[in-house]
Amino acid sequence: MGYGMGSVATGAFGTVPGLMLLPYLTDTLGIAAVLAGVIVVLPKAWDVVLNPIAGRISDRTVDPRGARRPWLLRAGLLLALTFALLFAAPDLGSRGLNAAWVLIAFLACASAYAFFQVPFVAMPAEITDSPLERTRLMTWRVALLALTILVAGASAPAIRDGLDGRAGYRVMGLVMAVVIVIGVVGVYRGTRTAPIGRVEPGSGTLRDQLRLVAGARQFRLLLTTFVIQALAIGCMLAGVDYLADDVLQSEGAATILFVCFVGPALLLTPLWSRIGERIGKRAGYLVSSVVLGVGAALALCAQVAPTGVVFAATGLIGVGYAGCQVFPLSMLPDVAALDAVTTGENRIGVFTGVWTAGETLGLALGPGLLALVLAIGGYASGTSGDVVQSEGARTAITLGFSIVPALLIATSLWWLTRYRLDESPTAIPHHDATEGA
Repeated sequence: MGYGMGSVATGAFGTVPGLMLLPYLTDTLGIAAVLAGVIVVLPKAWDVVLNPIAGRISDRTVDPRGARRPWLLRAGLLLALTFALLFAAPDLGSRGLNAAWVLIAFLACASAYAFFQVPFVAMPAEITDSPLERTRLMTWRVALLALTILVAGASAPAIRDGLDGRAGYRVMGLVMAVVIVIGVVGVYRGTRTAPIGRVEPGSGTLRDQLRLVAGARQFRLLLTTFVIQALAIGCMLAGVDYLADDVLQSEGAATILFVCFVGPALLLTPLWSRIGERIGKRAGYLVSSVVLGVGAALALCAQVAPTGVVFAATGLIGVGYAGCQVFPLSMLPDVAALDAVTTGENRIGVFTGVWTAGETLGLALGPGLLALVLAIGGYASGTSGDVVQSEGARTAITLGFSIVPALLIATSLWWLTRYRLDESPTAIPHHDATEGA
């Protein structure tokens, strides 16, 4: 549970910008959809470069508290501060300056997040060498992540709507910054008695290690699957506000949709974990991916079906989403630990750096992809939040929330079906684990 507290910080930061930053830019600051998409994507693209570096640095950190834990506190508190600034921009008198504030603040957030998230994700591979124990660690992590996503994702829009305009966003940003601090302090104190493992950084430059990691076939297959699904999930999360306001046109629908999206994870995360113990992690990941994709496809009915049907389809998305968090996050330490065992060198930080870079990019490109779909559909930006959208824009919102993510999830299965490492690091030959096909 102490380790899982880190998900309180990652859940708040990973959810609220993905849910609210794009609408903040288009409907409050009046930024055009395409430019808003660029602002959302660029800081996360920067993380693709920064995350492996953060992993390398944490691998080489020497500290009596362990190589990872000091970074949790340093970067986590900085993340909370920069997050508060993200939505706290004063009225600078022009849309360009307002957009620049958001871009710079989001870049600072992304940089701090890299140095928190990468060490956090690396820790399970060093806390235990048991794949089953890692699954239990991930069960706690995902359960607390789901709870945080549910609370933050439901309360952030409510806080914003309780005040007028930009003041609502400012207060919401401060509240979420406090939530991040709670997670940061919780994981730092909660892991103080956990085994820290022995970290012996791999030889060679960062480029050398990245090349070796890229050659790890099982890691590559798992990462590709996860990144494509992160892209789909990011697209759906960014579409919640638009779907509620412009398609369903129901007051409070955004909160209900979000609860339907995330709520099942609170109940079903332990169930997915038990399913994985029975049928294997890969098979469990396949099943949950199919459920996620089917739920997304059913949401296509949003423009014509009763609101309750759309909520039910979103609930099915939530059922699949729970499994699609538990399984890949418990499979990653297996792959990284296998590399450490077979090579005798510790590249776990680099593995997790590449992983979180891919996840971050996927979740960032999701809103960017949705922004592109909205622009094609003729979505009209504004500063009052009450612009009436055309039928083409409403159709674009629906497609961006349903068919586009469903196709991405279906595509991701091509890589997942080729993944071979399941419960035991000895399940596949050494050369298949560390070399390209």
